[in-house]
Amino acid sequence: MIKFQDKYRIESTGLKDWDYSIPWWYYITVNTKDHKEYFGEIVDSKMQLSEMGIICEKCWNEIPLNYSNVELDYYVIMPNHVHGIIIINSIVKTGHAPSLQTLPNSLSNILGSFKSAVTKKVHCLGESVFGWQERFYDRIIRNERELFEIRKYIDLNPLKWEIEKHDHDNLTL
Repeated sequence: MIKFQDKYRIESTGLKDWDYSIPWWYYITVNTKDHKEYFGEIVDSKMQLSEMGIICEKCWNEIPLNYSNVELDYYVIMPNHVHGIIIINSIVKTGHAPSLQTLPNSLSNILGSFKSAVTKKVHCLGESVFGWQERFYDRIIRNERELFEIRKYIDLNPLKWEIEKHDHDNLTL
């Protein structure tokens, strides 16, 4: 572990030397702080969103409105985490000077904005204890077979919740 601002942090799980702003398909998992179940519950193997879960889903679906070069694929909001596939389609160009033409639409920027939006809206509900786990899990989707397996995993996640909910290793693919 490395030390940052006098605190120990786990090093990034991201692929070294990979530019996370290039067009690609990315599978991500974002967890709530301490894996607290804020977003709802699983009933009969289906996710029933709480008010905070509805906010989370709304903010997730607004990502392409804030990032014109981003699309969303399969996703699921779970009681204490979100799994999703984010597609970065292009590098955004602006009309500014050449040194300012590439906007920072990296995966980290996109997810940081998402987490911030959810936190702000949830705190407006008076839920000041809500928070996210630092960082996120990502996987660069390498081929069609992997995409198929990840989509299946996302679809089946609510069904497997009762079996896996207390095993934090199962929060990621």
